[in-house]
Amino acid sequence: MSPILFGVDLIAADPTLLGGAPRVGLVTNDAARLAADHTCPARIALRDAGIPIVRLFGPEHGLSASAADGASVADSTDPLTGLPVVSLYGERMRAEVAVLRDLDVVLFDVPNVGARFYTYTWTLFDMMAACAEFGVPLVVLDRPNPLGGEFVRAEGPVLDLDCRSFIGEDAIPIRHQVTLGELALLWRREQFTSVRLDVIACSGLTRAMRWPDTGLPWVPTSPAMPSYESAQLYPGTCLFEATNLSVARGTGAPFQQVGAPWLKVDAVLADLARRVPKGVEFDEARFTPHSGPYAGEECRGVRISVTSPEALRPVALGLLLMAAIASTHRLRFHWARYPTAANPSGESHFERLIGRRGIRRHFDASPEHIDAALVRSWTGVGDWAARMEAALLYR
Repeated sequence: MSPILFGVDLIAADPTLLGGAPRVGLVTNDAARLAADHTCPARIALRDAGIPIVRLFGPEHGLSASAADGASVADSTDPLTGLPVVSLYGERMRAEVAVLRDLDVVLFDVPNVGARFYTYTWTLFDMMAACAEFGVPLVVLDRPNPLGGEFVRAEGPVLDLDCRSFIGEDAIPIRHQVTLGELALLWRREQFTSVRLDVIACSGLTRAMRWPDTGLPWVPTSPAMPSYESAQLYPGTCLFEATNLSVARGTGAPFQQVGAPWLKVDAVLADLARRVPKGVEFDEARFTPHSGPYAGEECRGVRISVTSPEALRPVALGLLLMAAIASTHRLRFHWARYPTAANPSGESHFERLIGRRGIRRHFDASPEHIDAALVRSWTGVGDWAARMEAALLYR
């Protein structure tokens, strides 16, 4: 198998691909490393290749990729390069003309995890909007989708536009199975027709590859994404952010387990057995989260182990697990606000995550009736594969 190289590897090896732009902006963070050297931050490799970067832009979690989830991040100076860093998650979510007008091109190089509500996706969307408005060319340095690219594994719901927010600004599925470069090509066709866009595709990548198939080490993309094992379950277990359960932030296995001090695990496991989620096994766990609900308290929880990655449908799994907990804990389970810099009130977080109104009422009224067939009716993706066809970079 040919080695996988990211877009940044190719640009660093051949800076002439940028056409000699004298003033370059770069959207990036510390999680953006070379495929050829996972210890080397992308911005250092680009600087050492002679690319004249004059300004950095940081997404949620900041340039360090270590700020707390949802926390506002201030502008700063990069300790590695001395360059100014404009935060795109805090005072602003979209770059203004003042920080773009003197640039000849903006590069985008941020790793993603393949779920619609991971905000790095929408930092790209908003940068495309700004570049289209202000006439600045944009180059996306592509990276693999860790969850792969086979559309048979895509899961909705597809976002209803009345649920738009900074965790979903376009009608795409939760598990979309495309790269950010491919999404950028879609958005140029559908949203930002005037943007001058180029995508530097990965070499050696195929649609069937999930992260383990690349043979590359995992670099944590944010504080609660320390492993591929967390990333593959995140499209489903992240839905628990909108509830009064912990997703085990600050432990070694966030998003691989959910729980609360009051959870009756035996009852949940018995209920799950009749709902039959595929591709996983469940075990009882105890953990103490360091942030979020029950920070510092021991939680009883359900630990999820993936036994068949091919059968895994994480969104369906998350919804069925939530139904089991809601059904067995009618007086304990409830929805919760989730305040962030993008949504200070924290209201309607479940609708923003799931992307559709009306699903919550099933959990409120009759969670015992939520079964695999009903969940399949929620998680279809419609014509998503056909809509993406013209934007695909990998086969």
